[in-house]
Amino acid sequence: MNKKWQVYETNEDKIEEIQKKYQVNKLLATILVNRNIDQKEDIRKFLEPTRNDFHDPFLITDMKKAVQRIIKAIENQENVTIYGDYDVDGITSITVLKSFLQDRGLNVLSYIPNRLNEGYGLNKQAIKKIIDNGCQLMITVDCGISAIEEIEYANSFGIQTIITDHHEPGGDLPKAYAVIDNKRKDSQYPFRELAGVGVVFKLIQAIGITLGLKEEEYLKYLDIVCVGTISDIVPLIDENRVIAKLGLMLIRQTRNIGLRSIIHSSGYSKIDSNSISFGIAPRINACGRMGKAEEALELLLCKNINQANQLTKKLNEHNQIRQETEKNIFDNAIEQIQKEHLDKNSAIVVGGENWHHGVIRHCIF
Repeated sequence: MNKKWQVYETNEDKIEEIQKKYQVNKLLATILVNRNIDQKEDIRKFLEPTRNDFHDPFLITDMKKAVQRIIKAIENQENVTIYGDYDVDGITSITVLKSFLQDRGLNVLSYIPNRLNEGYGLNKQAIKKIIDNGCQLMITVDCGISAIEEIEYANSFGIQTIITDHHEPGGDLPKAYAVIDNKRKDSQYPFRELAGVGVVFKLIQAIGITLGLKEEEYLKYLDIVCVGTISDIVPLIDENRVIAKLGLMLIRQTRNIGLRSIIHSSGYSKIDSNSISFGIAPRINACGRMGKAEEALELLLCKNINQANQLTKKLNEHNQIRQETEKNIFDNAIEQIQKEHLDKNSAIVVGGENWHHGVIRHCIF
């Protein structure tokens, strides 16, 4: 296979100008020039984003409708359930929305499907359980945009659903009460690359603005939003960069007991994107992969340091088991390849009856 290299013709004069003017090293100045970030305001936003760089959340399609419905639920003390995914993005999304709504005086339930038994996204059995608990409003986070049949099923029981998601929608949207997804074809929002937790942040920002809350009432969750955003490997540009910059600053002095515990346990002394990607994210993700996502959510929501430390210990154990399981699968696959003398230049398919479904897709051969 012939590789075609694309080489930038860099403007050395522009690089040197930016390097001197903004006191940055040559590598960073080169990146800025190569990305056409060479205007004063654009450079400022890239290097030093602030809370003022967030876009108006009401530019998002269906946002006003969703906000009004949630405020109604708060006022009437309705039975609300948040339905989320079992990865870091989903767990942080539930954490942020549940914490924010509880601060508004609303007792909120949450549901995370078991990866091993239920798989990803909404399913009718889970919705039936939620309905049996008396749910009046269901809010999805980091999932739901493809749940056409499942939303129809919820509608048939009179349950209203607000979808918040960041995945690509199909040809048709679910017939939910409101569908908040910046990748909708009719979206006019200026940024479409938010993680699921980023979309949730825009929702609580919009609720906060409508209720006349101080900015701190929703900005204080940027530590958790940052963890989900970086872990989901979305491009760190535009609003994601604001979230990462402000969130990392907040993580260093986080008041979230669970997050503080897991950071300490990870052994990282410096708080940056690496400590999140390789220290925090694998431990939270391991819970979902091993069918224990509720424990990670419980950790991020807990208010007791002793409980947090006990849960962190469990997360570390799940992560260790996940690592050992992946290694066993990898070794078994290599053994099969060597035993059968399979041609390394051809496509190779191997399998095992006891390979763990929660981790198999993450093994790299």
